Amino acid sequence: MTPLEEEIRALIAAEGPMPVSRYMALCLGHPRYGYYITRDPLGAKGDFTTAPEISQMFGELLGLWAVAAWQQMGSPDAFHLVELGPGRGTLMADALRAARLVPAFGAAAQVHLVETSPALRERQAQALAGIEPSWHDRLEEVPPGPAIVIANEFFDALPISQFVRGEGGWHERRVGLGEGGELVLGLDPRPSPMGEALARHVPPPHSHGAVLEHLESGVAGALGARLAAQGGAALVIDYGYAASGLGDTLQALRAHRFADPLEAPGEADLTAHVDFAALARTVMAAGAAAYGPLTQGDFLVRLGIVQRAERLQQNTNASQRKAITAALNRLAGTGKDEMGALFKVLCLCDPLFGTPPGFGADEAFAEPDA
Repeated sequence: MTPLEEEIRALIAAEGPMPVSRYMALCLGHPRYGYYITRDPLGAKGDFTTAPEISQMFGELLGLWAVAAWQQMGSPDAFHLVELGPGRGTLMADALRAARLVPAFGAAAQVHLVETSPALRERQAQALAGIEPSWHDRLEEVPPGPAIVIANEFFDALPISQFVRGEGGWHERRVGLGEGGELVLGLDPRPSPMGEALARHVPPPHSHGAVLEHLESGVAGALGARLAAQGGAALVIDYGYAASGLGDTLQALRAHRFADPLEAPGEADLTAHVDFAALARTVMAAGAAAYGPLTQGDFLVRLGIVQRAERLQQNTNASQRKAITAALNRLAGTGKDEMGALFKVLCLCDPLFGTPPGFGADEAFAEPDA
């Protein structure tokens, strides 16, 4: 039993079963035993790998996208360049290196990293030596002003609630204790009004046992309100689905393999697929505009990843060219199990921003099932 599991069991014994959202929050962010608090989870020795760690091309293209967005904002003399959940700092380092093509952008950018993990903050400081970024625990701590925000694989790790369709309506799923004291999933016997409200956005049928998920965090609303009031744009890149739907997507990753989410709390990464339609509705309700989502593959191709790969392959040996091609295929491949298809890109922006770089005017968000 992990120390965190022992604590969670004690909490449940004292207070009763807890919502899935609270369980996720404890597993990932407990101040002493939380998964992200205690380790660098990335790379071969960790539990998963993200796009910036696969190839420099990913961060470089997002850096050039940020330059184009800044120019579309009127090239303000000062703005906030913000990354939510910046991992090892690789994406931001690659983005800033590519952005050196426009020196005025770097001079205007004030870099902010929203990160709660002490271990990852240390890695970010190493990757961004000489940049002197500012760190924050929450988006709301970033000073006011126009901003360009990047959130790559951030929203999938935020706590979700789950509701299960029963005979009497939608019941919230909770984590409780089994007969032997082990952690088990169960249902609140009372129907949930929140579940009923959320289900209105999901096409029928809502069959018995169907699972409905809801992102608990207020980050999306805060981001939309900030962009609407203070200007700027944000890119959200994550795996998920374009239209709101049903399904249990809560998963745990440990040593690059799927694990039981209730096993070894605090020792595995917990994530859930992002509902991009729900995310867009939230930011639009806060006053911002939304474009997309596009597949990651389409977006990177539009930004020029094929041409960048060809440029990197010049004056390299066969092994290096093969590695660059493999990275290109992994990031932008269109197979159903490849990142280029699984991951989506949603752009959020000030309503006066106009059509964001990489998107078409006809790609303003609309409910996919409308």
